[in-house]
Formats: sequence, C-alpha cells, structure tokens
Amino acid sequence: MISFYPGPSKVYEQIPKYVKDAYADGVMSINHRSEEFMKISSSTISLLKEKLFIPEDYTVFFASSATECWEIITQSLIDNTSYHFFNGAFGEKWFEYTKKLHKLSIGYRFNIEAELKIGDMDLSSEKGMICITQNETSNGTRVSTKRIAKVRKQYPNHLIAVDATSSMGGVELKFADADVWYASVQKCFGLPAGMAVMICSPQAIKKALEINERKHYNSLPFMIDKMQDWQTTYTPNVLNIYLLQRVLQKVKPIDEVHKKLKTRLKKHLKTVDKLKGMKLLVKNPRVRSHTVVPVSGEPELIKRVKQKAKDEGFLLGNGYGSHKENTFRIANFPAIKAKEMKALHEFLTAVD
Repeated sequence: MISFYPGPSKVYEQIPKYVKDAYADGVMSINHRSEEFMKISSSTISLLKEKLFIPEDYTVFFASSATECWEIITQSLIDNTSYHFFNGAFGEKWFEYTKKLHKLSIGYRFNIEAELKIGDMDLSSEKGMICITQNETSNGTRVSTKRIAKVRKQYPNHLIAVDATSSMGGVELKFADADVWYASVQKCFGLPAGMAVMICSPQAIKKALEINERKHYNSLPFMIDKMQDWQTTYTPNVLNIYLLQRVLQKVKPIDEVHKKLKTRLKKHLKTVDKLKGMKLLVKNPRVRSHTVVPVSGEPELIKRVKQKAKDEGFLLGNGYGSHKENTFRIANFPAIKAKEMKALHEFLTAVD
C-alpha cells in the first residue's frame, strides 16, 4: 500500500534501515541526559538550520506534536491579545484552543479562494501575537511567503507564529519573517508520527523570558534552559530525533526539494483536469498548497474512487472538516517517489 495520505504519510524508504542502525548502535536505549544524546540533538538541529535555511540565531526545540506547540505558544508567549487568521479546520482549531486559555484571542476567517489580507483588520493592540496557518492541510490552501513578509513589515512590534505542519521540510520558508514556526514530522519530513519541531526567533525567546511562565513541564523558559545543553524538559522521542538526523543527512537543500515538488504539482494539476466528475477544490492558483492537493466531487463518486484506489494499493487521504464527504486529498510530500506518483496518475485517469 502506497500512502498518499497527507499525514501520517509515506515515510522515506531508508527508515527501516535507519531503525536497524539505531538498534545496533544502542540509540534506542541512551539516556536523554547523556553526552550521546546531546550529540545527536546538536547535530540534528545544525542540519535543520543548514538544509532548511533557518537563521543561525533562531532556536530549535523538539515537542511531541504540532498540537503541543499550540499549548506552548499559548501559555508561554501570549500575555495580551492573539489574532488568528484562518480559512480551514486546523487554523480554526488553533484559534479555539488558544481562546480556552486566553479570552482576548480574536479569530478572522477568510475564504479559501482569497489571499490573506490583514490591512483592513483591527490589530490595534501595540502588543500581541499574529497567528497564521501557512499551509492548511484540511483544504489544500497556503499563505505565500511574500504575504507573511508583508505582515511582518506592517506589524513589526507583534510576534508572528506560523503553522507550517504540512509544508516545513517540503517548501522553502522565509523563517526570518516570523517568530515561531512549528511542524509535525509525519508529513514533509517523511518520518513516523510522534514528534514536532518548533523554531523560535530571538524576539520570541526574549518574550518568553519576559513573561517567564514556569507552571508546566513544557513551559518555554524551561525548554530554553534545557536546550542550552541540547536537551529537552522531558524524555523525548530519541528515535525520531535520530531518524530526523539521518534523513536530513540525505535530503537536498530545501530550495531544491521545493522546486521538485512544484514540478510534481503541475503534473497533479494536469491529471486532475482530466478526471471525470472531479476537479480541484481550490480554483485560485495563487493560494493552492504545493504539498496537499484536494480533489472534489459528488460524495458517492469520491467514496467510490477512494475504495477503488485502496483496492489497487493507493491510500488517498480522506476529506477533512466541512470538505470531509466531497473531497479526497493527495499528499505531494518529498518521500513519495516519482514512479509512485505516476502510478497513481495512471490509476486516476483510468478509473470510472
């Protein structure tokens, strides 16, 4: 079965070998306070910065999931108002979760065919955090790096947090234009689920230390203290950190990976254009995701195609949220091979 599910998705084919290596080298049994772990952690973070073009003065943390990152951001970085811009289910969930802890959180919904525009919104607070879902996994939309840069320019005194769960590791992001970025590893990083990466600017670190919230095991000041020694506040997913290190040693720099995925996306679009009774969910090419491709159609047709695909060895992603019944989603992640994409396209164009 080849998984085109947009997370957890297909892992890199080298993962079984890397797991065997981890077992043989004793990685699965090392103490997370040991020198051996600190070397793996330090190396992995250095590779993340090198391959993804992360500024050297940004700090990288490991967490259990993107959902945990919502909590870390909410409890440790927001002391005033947060402004959430979303057009899909995951951006809305981030907003709803934050509002449970901070009553001053404000949500702004925009249409999936629209580009993010915040110029006419009321962000009058001199302080606060702007929260953007860069790649909305539920509906296959994206906010371009140019748009995020405009937000940074317009609101230089606000912290900016970005959900890049289904794009980090596959899309070239401009990390200097925001203060917090986070992503789970079971999507573009091509790893098993169970870990997330969170990246913070010096401004975010400064803010966390000013608020100095230290009530939880994952309070950011505690994480900052431990990361000075390349450690975590809890017993981390040591195996996944090791696997991430091995994958990063192998993959190309992110600009090359992104170029490859955009080329593949063009092939996806051509294939979907030929399908009977189905079409792309997102019509505006300026806001289409480069890594998640939702295909829409009548619910019965979508259900039938997903089942036939499964019978043929292709696992398509279910629709999500308000698009659950009338879409399936195709992951365009780096770990998926070109020949696997071609096989899926041949299946889709032949299905009736």
